[in-house]
Amino acid sequence: MSRTIVALLRRPVLLGTLALTSVSASAGQSLEDVLLEKGVISRQEWRQVKRADSAGAALAEILVKKGVLSADDVAGLEGGAEKAVETVSSPPVPRTEIGKVVAEEVHRQVAEEFPVKVGWGKKGFKLETRDGNWATHLQWRAQMRYTYPMRSDPRTFSHFARDEESTFELRRVRMKIGGHGYRPWLKYYFELDLQPTREHDDDSEKASTRVIDWRISMEKYPWASLRLGQWKINYNRERVDSSGKQQFVERSIVNRIFTIDRQMGAMLYGRLFPGTFADSRYYAGVFTGEGRGVKNDDDNMMYMARWQWNFLGRDLKWRQTDVEFHEKPAGSIAFAAATTKGRCTRWSSSGCGNLDGFTKPAAAENGQFHIQQMVEEVAFKWQGFSLQHEYHWKRVRDRINDQTASMWGSYSQAGYFFHHLIPAVPENLELAFRYAFVEEPIAGNLSEDQLRREYTAALNYFFAGHRNKVTVDYSHLTLEEEDGGRDTQDNRVRVQWDVSF
Repeated sequence: MSRTIVALLRRPVLLGTLALTSVSASAGQSLEDVLLEKGVISRQEWRQVKRADSAGAALAEILVKKGVLSADDVAGLEGGAEKAVETVSSPPVPRTEIGKVVAEEVHRQVAEEFPVKVGWGKKGFKLETRDGNWATHLQWRAQMRYTYPMRSDPRTFSHFARDEESTFELRRVRMKIGGHGYRPWLKYYFELDLQPTREHDDDSEKASTRVIDWRISMEKYPWASLRLGQWKINYNRERVDSSGKQQFVERSIVNRIFTIDRQMGAMLYGRLFPGTFADSRYYAGVFTGEGRGVKNDDDNMMYMARWQWNFLGRDLKWRQTDVEFHEKPAGSIAFAAATTKGRCTRWSSSGCGNLDGFTKPAAAENGQFHIQQMVEEVAFKWQGFSLQHEYHWKRVRDRINDQTASMWGSYSQAGYFFHHLIPAVPENLELAFRYAFVEEPIAGNLSEDQLRREYTAALNYFFAGHRNKVTVDYSHLTLEEEDGGRDTQDNRVRVQWDVSF
């Protein structure tokens, strides 16, 4: 009996009809009555079946002519089409048996034959074709934060003197859409910032949804890939590391001064000699230099190059902490440089901006600022321990006012899951510490420098890796004028829940 039903189920038109028949049979309806009611056969065909000596044979013949069953289907059924049809419509057959067979066959066909697979993984919900040539990932992310007594890093004496703030905020609310199309190596990615936090006196447009990342990557050959679009270009690890994969609530005080952030352009990159002592990654790109979402208004471009040596023959992904627990040590040493001429002296996810004491982009002239900068970087992970360090140099030359300013900055941070030494410590708890400094010109007096320092300790508890974690950090922040003038200091506490769905 069940083999007969399965054979019929292989004809998709009968899937729904057969299930309805099992219910209708108990109410006294014959199979031809149900097929008439559902529009599978006409009234004239129904009369033909009713007048026939063998209703089952007549109905089977009609179904073959209508293409519902094929001749091969009829030949393969137990006892011929007449017996199969009569058996299906027979009232003595239990509804539960038919329902079970229907459910099992539908499940099998969906699992083995439906052209699209649906699932969930580390990148969120996933739709993928069975041939593997098309895939889309969809992920939602929220970063909820409390800070006291200040939201951002204070950079001037007036910032340290501001009134205290006790603030809850949705620091980041993001939607991420990525995957590949046509071939697995042709990848795409979009990221939307749904609710950027704004000051109380800012225009509401500053909190509107914005596209911050959009890119297409052609990665057919590991040694030579091409990326086009807008993204956080691969200049330094701290900035490229996602804000959702940080070791602390926020990046160090170094980031604002030295990040190149998101740019529009093209980049060639690849990995060479993988698994050997010479294991390396390279990145070389040309960009507009105007930041996120702004076209270039002159013929000056930004040029960037980065070389990364994986000296242990193992690659390190762009993420902080050793939450994956590397069984074997992995490390990298990298150097990068960039140069551009334009209106910007700094960049962020909001786009082109200016450093303190420099002309704002809207008031600057084309090519007014010549930016040159370099970074040295080290990263290492092994068995729950992670280390990350960067040293930056940047020079800004104002070609209109004939002024030049140089700045230096560095951070070093380390974290460890102490459960591996002390079993009483929760397995998913990480302790981390960071030191950072920035030496930069004083706003309004580019000939004099000031020194800012950051000392931050953090506790991370990972519920599901970086996809669901709580971070608490405490910072001691200082500012002093290098000529022996004023100095000040303050402390800050931040608590953050970062979760992705």
